[in-house]
Amino acid sequence: MRRLKDLPLCAVIVLAAAALAPAQNLPLEPFHNSGQGVTAAFEGWFANPDGAYSILLGYYNRNQQQELDIPIGPQNHIEPGGPDQGQPTHFLPGRQWGVFTITVPKDFGDRKLTWTLTANGQTTAVPVSLAPLWEVEPLKDATGNAPPVLRFEGGASVQGPRPVQVALTVTVNQPLTVTVFASDDAKLVPGMRAPRTPAVTLTWSKYRGPGVVTFAPPKPPVQKTEDVTAAFAGRATTTATFSEPGEYLLYVLANDWTGKGGGGFQCCWTNALVKVSVGKN
Repeated sequence: MRRLKDLPLCAVIVLAAAALAPAQNLPLEPFHNSGQGVTAAFEGWFANPDGAYSILLGYYNRNQQQELDIPIGPQNHIEPGGPDQGQPTHFLPGRQWGVFTITVPKDFGDRKLTWTLTANGQTTAVPVSLAPLWEVEPLKDATGNAPPVLRFEGGASVQGPRPVQVALTVTVNQPLTVTVFASDDAKLVPGMRAPRTPAVTLTWSKYRGPGVVTFAPPKPPVQKTEDVTAAFAGRATTTATFSEPGEYLLYVLANDWTGKGGGGFQCCWTNALVKVSVGKN
């Protein structure tokens, strides 16, 4: 730094430009519609009221169009203690934030878990831990914003990334109607104008299951309802139709105005799962 201070300003600019030139000239790999791998994403960890900890994970499917099914086993496992620790087996294209959590005991200490994925012949392994630098606060950001609350018919509700799970049954090719109630504090990031969209948006997708699931629609509009206990409250209905019998998990993601990934702050969104037993006609 002392040497840089002694140089004329023009010389400093030339040095900086020379340092950046190689990076600027590196070729960027083009995006691919298919054929690429999937990488686990360690989002951080947070403490639970009972003293245990939750490790938050997502993933990056490097394909723009290809959805992948990777069953639990040699190509999709979390160890030690696995291979099944609640991870998805269906992977949507692109970056998916904070899809699930793994709960570890209060004495987990400096131990590690590793999520290994093999997709399109490419294997990646990502370690996760309770390293202090990775602590996050998914239930309230620095501005006081909190995640939406989701509630299913029957009373089960959840707020934040640790999903609640409800169970339903249906038969093959029979549309299953699912209604979700959503509420939110409708807070804005400082300097942000209120969007014209509702304060909560919902996205449905398959999380696990042997066949194709068709949602109509996958992003149902959240119709505002009257609720004096929340700044925003609404309900949304979709149908899910299954191509094959078997056991499925459906995933619904609720985002507030901070959007996907909470604007990079690991808050504020809510996860929920629907377990569906699909029988034959």
